[in-house]
This record gives sequence, C-alpha cells and structure tokens, in this order.
Amino acid sequence: MITYIHTLPDWPRFRWSQGVLLQQFAAVRHRQGRLMGRMESLGFSSRTEAVLSNLTQEVLKSSEIEGEFLNRDQVRSSIARRLGIDIGALTQTDRNVDGVVEMILDATQHYAQPLTRERLFGWHTLLFPVTARTLGRIMVGAWRDDAKGPMQVVSGAIGRERVHFEAPASGRIEEEMSRFFDWFNGDDSTDPVLKAGIAHLWFVTIHPFEDGNGRIARAIADMMLASSERSSQRFYSMSLQIRQERTAYYRTLEQTQKGTVEITGWMEWFLNCLGRAIDAADETLVIVLRKARFWETHACRSFNDRQRLMLNKLLDGFEGKLTTSKWAKLAKCSQDTALRDIISLVECGVLAKDEAGGRSTSYLLLEF
Repeated sequence: MITYIHTLPDWPRFRWSQGVLLQQFAAVRHRQGRLMGRMESLGFSSRTEAVLSNLTQEVLKSSEIEGEFLNRDQVRSSIARRLGIDIGALTQTDRNVDGVVEMILDATQHYAQPLTRERLFGWHTLLFPVTARTLGRIMVGAWRDDAKGPMQVVSGAIGRERVHFEAPASGRIEEEMSRFFDWFNGDDSTDPVLKAGIAHLWFVTIHPFEDGNGRIARAIADMMLASSERSSQRFYSMSLQIRQERTAYYRTLEQTQKGTVEITGWMEWFLNCLGRAIDAADETLVIVLRKARFWETHACRSFNDRQRLMLNKLLDGFEGKLTTSKWAKLAKCSQDTALRDIISLVECGVLAKDEAGGRSTSYLLLEF
C-alpha cells in the first residue's frame, strides 16, 4: 500500500538540507537581484512592457499546464486594462480569461495582504465561469467533499488508470488549511524564496478544491516570490518554465508526495527551475528592448491604429507568415484596406515582401 506524505505522523513538519540547497539558493537570490537591477535601469515604458509580457506568459502557461489554452491577445488586453497600460486597441475578453487574470494580479499586486480562506474562495470562483457553477460540474468557492470518492490525481485510459496521488480526506481540509494559513502569513524566519517552494508543495498536497488546485498553488508561489522581491512588478514567469519542464515537475511532485517530510529533492528542483525562469527573462528583455528601439527609430513616422497594432504583433513574435488576409482578420478591416496599410509600410521601409514566395504574398519586418 502506498503511503502519502500527508499520512505521516510528522506531517507537515518539513525538513531540508541547508547545506545541499545553499549553492542553488544563493545563485537564485543573486539572479533575482541582478534582474531587478537591470529592469530598474530601463525606462518606464520598457519596464512596463516587460511586466505586461511576463504576466501574460504567467497566465497563459499556468493554464496550459492544466491543459487549458487561453487566447494570448485576450490575456494581454485583460492585464493591460486592469493595470492601466496603454497598448492601443484592446481585444474583447471573455469572463474565463478575466477571471484567471484577476486571480494572478491579486496574488502578485497585493502580495503583502494575508492569504485567507475567503481570499482563496474568491480566487477559485474567478477561475470557473458561471456555467460551471450553474451546471453543478464542480463545487466552486468552497472546499471539496468526498461525495464522489477520494480526491485522486489519475492518468491513463478508463480501466487502466494510474493513481499518482490521493489527497487527504475532505474532513481534514479545514484544519489543514488553517495550519497552512498560520504558517504562510506568519514569520518563521524562512526566506520567502524557500517559502514559495514549500507553499507550492504544501498547498497542492492538501488539494483543498475539487479543481484548480495547480493554478492556485502556482499563484500562491508567485505571491511569495513577489514578497521575496518586495515588488509587484513581475519580470519573469515561473509558470512558463514549469510548462517547459512539465514532465519533471509532475515526476518530482509525485516522488515527494510519496516520500517523507524530508523535501530536499523537491526544493532542489524548485530552486533550479526558478533560476532557469529568471535566466529566461533575458529573452523577454531582448524583445522589450528591440521593441523600444523600433519605436524610437520610427518616432517621426505617422502610423494609423491598425498599423501600430500589427507592428506590435510582429515585434512580439508573430507566428507564421504575415499576409493581407491575416492583417485584415486581426485588424478587423477589409483586405483592400489591409493591402493599403501594408504597401504604405513597404514604401517607407518598415516591411518588405518575402521573396520566398508561396501561395500567398507575405511580408517581413525589416531589421532596424
């Protein structure tokens, strides 16, 4: 019979080897400080763009880890609207996107506020649209119960399921979460970076909700990481890195939950993943600086709103080839208008026709 970590008599008195973690911990703290310093040296607009880009990645990738794919433009517009960032024309957003965005922003913008039962219930309600509540598919804004049997994390086809983890019985949740809140909101001298890793593991092991536990666990970790930097400005995305290392993430989590309260292995993985997330922020910085340089270079040119929208999409990393039909669809205009917009940009040396050819004429953004 498998023994889970939450059934052990010393749960949740976690232990880890400070000697083993010292090097990774010091490296992460150094990377954090260096990144914050670099970002603070940027101009306001570039720093704001970096925050918008990383928060967009955080929302998108945290949902992708759970198999839910949100619309990037909707996510970006929802964040920009809530933070008062001017990105030109905003994409209309649906309630599902807005809910996830509101949860992440509440966690990271208000990191100094206590984490409470009511706050988590609010986050959980934001994650699920009204239809999920009215149809009774899941319990929303409340701790789970065991009416459908034990809460298990399962994979595999029906009849050949593999149980990766079984959470504590629902009758334990209130007490378990009360203990978690006391620890999370208290000051036990544990560094906030380490606390982020512990909180992630602890919360997802309690698994207090019927659904959405992974996304909320990552929001809680982001909240503590914001606290570690004493800044609501997010310049890297932990969820983006976890998404890229999804297999290792679930494997390490499962091994830890079937192990003991000695969690050095989990903490090693968490710190190393965090370090790689911070390093990956350099890629975001390159894009942000390139975008700033582009608009500085063309500051004297007059672009219409459609052109600004599409140029920003190209600068953000437009996927696929840019054609008049794609321009018309994204800019919500006719193909004739799209062609005029494009020709105008070709004539002033911003775009160039792609000589590779193909079924449709496509265009490239020229280097600047």
